[in-house]
Amino acid sequence: MNAGETLFAIAEQYETTVDTLVELNQLENPDLLFVGQQLRVPGGPTLITPSVQLLPVGSLVRGPASPRQSAGLTARFSGYFAGLTEPVEDRTATGDRVMHSLSAAQIIDRVAVENSVDPRVLLATLEYRAGWITQSNPANVREPLVDIEDSLPVNRTGLYRQVSWLANELNRGYYQHKYGDLTILELDGGIRLQIDPSLNSETVAILRALSLGRTAADWLADVSLSGWYATYIQLFGEPQSIDDALWIQPVRLALPFTRGETWLFTGGPHGGWGSGSAWSALDFAPPDESNDDLCYISEFPARASADGVIAYRDTGTLILDLDGDGDERTGWTLFYLHLTTDSMPPLGTRVTAGDPLGFPSCEGGVSTATHLHIARRYNGEWIPADCSACAGGSAFSFTLGGWESVGLAGQEYQGRLVRGVDERVAEQTRTDPINRVTHD
Repeated sequence: MNAGETLFAIAEQYETTVDTLVELNQLENPDLLFVGQQLRVPGGPTLITPSVQLLPVGSLVRGPASPRQSAGLTARFSGYFAGLTEPVEDRTATGDRVMHSLSAAQIIDRVAVENSVDPRVLLATLEYRAGWITQSNPANVREPLVDIEDSLPVNRTGLYRQVSWLANELNRGYYQHKYGDLTILELDGGIRLQIDPSLNSETVAILRALSLGRTAADWLADVSLSGWYATYIQLFGEPQSIDDALWIQPVRLALPFTRGETWLFTGGPHGGWGSGSAWSALDFAPPDESNDDLCYISEFPARASADGVIAYRDTGTLILDLDGDGDERTGWTLFYLHLTTDSMPPLGTRVTAGDPLGFPSCEGGVSTATHLHIARRYNGEWIPADCSACAGGSAFSFTLGGWESVGLAGQEYQGRLVRGVDERVAEQTRTDPINRVTHD
């Protein structure tokens, strides 16, 4: 073990799971590790995955060919899904919990936008696993996709939590294969398979998500053409390929606050929404005076980093569309999180770089202290904040006001901003100038 390493990061490095490492090393407490500790890791794969493509290129992310809303996708079915309404928890600007009642279709739409995953993939998995779309009385209405409460102290009951888990795991497989070094799948029982090198990242995401918690025999049935794929075809027909390999040059972006202000760089590359989404986001804390309450409404507004149109706004979330067509699924967009909803401009508002977009708080998503979370998408795809592994290389890394994001391998939220010889380090502190960034 090296300083700063976690069991989760080691599991990802060796393409295994935390549970496997805990079992192999008989760890009583996986959170208690020490520098220099030797860990056993599993051996290499002896089998290879099937080579059939289950999804074509461009059909996993919520991009140009994705439906904007899911209600029409399931209108012809009268299963359990059609009549379901469920409370969904949100966080207010000051960190309090509040519940909103949403229909099942609204939940799918919300998860699809938050994670930028095509809703048809979510719905097909929900139907394949639990029959919620076509069956009036499905067997499992509590945990239709995954039951992991016994192994993790996390509440995963309810449709929103279940589908959010699925979307995050789909993203994890997709982006780790596309931008990382995911080459192995591990099934229950320690069976390890080499990923067929001909598979696209969309298919790898499906293979990996369907493998979680499944035996080898069940998984092979899931990933056959008569498994998950047949359910997708039954509901939505053949998925269409979208070729978005040719990127336009990123739009020049300013820092998301006004000139003369100094904000705190508190989070290096991390998930745009959930840890699986490409580590595309950066965090900045506004320069308010020290506040006894960690969650408060800042007096300093976050600002547009480029010209654009407000294409989406919901609880704490705003998407700024940079190509001006008002469609958050196409072209370059900026994803802002934890803005106070009441302070956001109306949907469809055209803004110029530097215009206020709302006041940072703890509203929306998960936040324990007031800050601004900002990430990029292109055609719905999360773009890593450190894009050295992207097509086009580091020219696509997240650069704000000339400050380029540089991450630390395997260490989420860690990293630096570099501009020439100047450097700032992501730190949760207000007393050390190492993380202070001034818009000059």
